[in-house]
Amino acid sequence: MGDTQTQTYQRREIPRDQHNVSRSVISEPAKKVLSRLNNAGYEAYLVGGGVRDILLGGKPKDFDIATSATPEEVHGLFRNSRLIGRRFRIVHVLFGREVIEVTTFRGNAADAEDEDEQDDDRRTSEHGLLLRDNVYGSMEEDALRRDFTVNALYYCIRDFTVVDFANGMEDLNKRQMRLIGDPETRYREDPVRMLRAVRFAAKLGFDIEANTKAPIRTLAPLLTHIPPARLFEEVLKLFSAGYGEATYDLLREYNLLAPLFPETVAAIDAGESDELIRRALQNTDRRIAIGKSVTPYFLFAAMLWPALQADWRKRQDNGEPVQPALHQAIGKVIGQQIQATSIPKRFSGPMKEIWELQMRLPRRQGKRSFVTLSHPRFRAAYDFLLVREEAGEIEPGLGQWWTEFQEADEKGQEKMLSQLGASGPKKRRRKKPANKA
Repeated sequence: MGDTQTQTYQRREIPRDQHNVSRSVISEPAKKVLSRLNNAGYEAYLVGGGVRDILLGGKPKDFDIATSATPEEVHGLFRNSRLIGRRFRIVHVLFGREVIEVTTFRGNAADAEDEDEQDDDRRTSEHGLLLRDNVYGSMEEDALRRDFTVNALYYCIRDFTVVDFANGMEDLNKRQMRLIGDPETRYREDPVRMLRAVRFAAKLGFDIEANTKAPIRTLAPLLTHIPPARLFEEVLKLFSAGYGEATYDLLREYNLLAPLFPETVAAIDAGESDELIRRALQNTDRRIAIGKSVTPYFLFAAMLWPALQADWRKRQDNGEPVQPALHQAIGKVIGQQIQATSIPKRFSGPMKEIWELQMRLPRRQGKRSFVTLSHPRFRAAYDFLLVREEAGEIEPGLGQWWTEFQEADEKGQEKMLSQLGASGPKKRRRKKPANKA
């Protein structure tokens, strides 16, 4: 980001009677950190999402602080802190469960390039991707290094002003996400910014400003240069914030789903339905809205379902038996997915079980129902079955049966199973000898 870009921005201080940030909404630990840094002679401001969300009338859960103190100086002031990160050195100050993240003002560092790589604290890859970024700078440089204007607002606890370097207040009022600096350069520095644009737009109900969205479709493939482990974390952020379906629509619109779930997009483009994904995300959004958690393996089981269905069907069409075809398809789909986003084994195992149980849930005769019911992944597989019914993928009825079976007492369960036996496969078995005679 060159000097011509920074000159278009001007520092503006908004006094307390012209904004709605109230100290009462800021957590006590965040206020303690700000005060101690200020009292030690350092500049310190509440920054980023916390300020943005308060200005929008929300109550943030997380509070981030930017300061002129170096990470080591912050660490020295707080015994309850730890230094973390190599790529970005930051300090976490711990207050029970609450973590206050403190970062040192970062510099633009365009002038800080050093021929000696040992001393070069800001390096980029051949694609323009920032590899390391530990150059410290002024508050203004820190603001103009941030990604979006609405995330570059600083709140000062000493005089209650909001400091705005990048016309963030204006964009907040217009309800739009705008990148600071040249969008293409900023996306090349860190392609994950494209995902952040979509995530914030979905979460806040904002539009993406015209210049900010213009290069996204073209640059979307740059996400393939991001380590799969980082993209796994980004996927969780995208779909676990309570705005999953809106996020999914934006990812599709801007070609950003393909780098994250290449086989899913290929299957959908080839005619596979994405209705199950939509229903699962609606389900997830409802759970988050009432404070329930969402398991990553359920999310990935849904996101990869169209790819699994396509491969499983293809194998059966080629003459493979149903069960082995499913196992082969599962192996292939997971093998391909981990090249895009890693899936830790603690999640890929349960995800396989959810899929495999979809074949066991219809088989309910004899002791099978009790064995299935006692499976550790039964509940997630049952929820998945309900989503499949909602999506119109299978005939309704099986989900209701399992709902009643779980709630029934032992007698009721035996009765349900005997009713199944009376109308199910046992009848057909009795007919077979008669046909042969």
